[in-house]
Amino acid sequence: MCKSKMGVNASEPTRTPSRPSQSQGRHHSSRRSPSTSTTGTTTTSSNSNKTPASSSSSGASSSAASRTSLASLRESLPENPHIYDVSEIRAATNNFLAHRLSSSSSSKASWRCNLRGKEVVVFQRKFRRRIAKDELKDRLSDICRSHHGSIIKLLGASVSGSGGGDHIYLVYEYVNGASLADCLRNPKNPNFTVLSNWASRIQIATDLAHGLDYIHNKTGLKIENLVHNHIKSSAVIVTEPDYNANICHFGTAQLCGETNETTPERDGHGRRGRSSSRFEGARGYMSPEFQASGIATRESDVFAFGVVMLELLSGEEPLKYRYDKATGDFERTSVIETAKAVIDGGDGDTEGRLRRWVDRRLGDSFPVAVVEKLTRLALECAVEDPVNRPEMGRVAGKISQLYLESEKWATNMKRPTDITVSYAPR
Repeated sequence: MCKSKMGVNASEPTRTPSRPSQSQGRHHSSRRSPSTSTTGTTTTSSNSNKTPASSSSSGASSSAASRTSLASLRESLPENPHIYDVSEIRAATNNFLAHRLSSSSSSKASWRCNLRGKEVVVFQRKFRRRIAKDELKDRLSDICRSHHGSIIKLLGASVSGSGGGDHIYLVYEYVNGASLADCLRNPKNPNFTVLSNWASRIQIATDLAHGLDYIHNKTGLKIENLVHNHIKSSAVIVTEPDYNANICHFGTAQLCGETNETTPERDGHGRRGRSSSRFEGARGYMSPEFQASGIATRESDVFAFGVVMLELLSGEEPLKYRYDKATGDFERTSVIETAKAVIDGGDGDTEGRLRRWVDRRLGDSFPVAVVEKLTRLALECAVEDPVNRPEMGRVAGKISQLYLESEKWATNMKRPTDITVSYAPR
């Protein structure tokens, strides 16, 4: 789903990277805030009171400005979630016969279409647990109130009537871009990537960290212990021209009945039970405790995030199988194991190992100290014991600092020097 322009700009993309502290505002800069609209209306009214000679024209002007401000305010407010009739979904997808979305962001059926005058993506998913209609509406209303620049917005949902309502159709805002998995591993040209410079990689890492931190800690929703459940490189959409990252499928677990009710019992350490989820895991992203229990938590989200960071650094898949001619068997290697070997090699040449391990398509042009710190942080996220994994708030803070260090490195790299090179004969 990469646009051709992404390929054209791959070698010298036009970038205007934003600071991590401004990332959320960056994505919503085009929207007028309610406070701005109100201020504009008040100013217009006060000016009209100061010019009584032209009160009629001022009144008309003020009224027009008020209508404009109210319209802007209405557009800036969160939309009410749409409960679509399944007939609308059928019509938009040509009775589900339309060409399916050519994206690896989900193994489920998905279509890009137009609903109520808006370009959207519809995902078909199966209910894991029956949810009452009123409860589904409440959850949908909560999730649709969430807004973050690194999360693709959920617009609404529809429940199929056939088979007793076995499926739910989730309608998300369409975002034009390509999955992170496809950007890192182009199926048509493995030696090419649009993410050919370090600035694009650290931008994606920053966006993902803040997006997942928002889901875990900052939504303000009534849903306790919110988890994402589907963190993987194919569920991240990268957009041009700044190569920002957008997390797909937010709210899927809650609306598909993947989440279990919070249990009040306490464990052996006196801690209260937590809300948990059951879902189909993606190979290479499942934490050890999830593989054993099938239960997802915030800690398993952090584990998957760590794997995605290692993918971003190395360009490699989470798991690879290579054929060993000597034994005649397939040898399994994981990006976690190779990253551990780089950091804990023991021969004192960490920088050399890093340069050989990091994606060669970066052209050996990256801040080694920053890459080492990010690799260590990713491995910390992907440790086997969930108790030892950091929370996403701490992870996002550390990656923000690495973003600033990367900006400083880039500035130093651009400084002119007094060295001149001449190829003319002497």
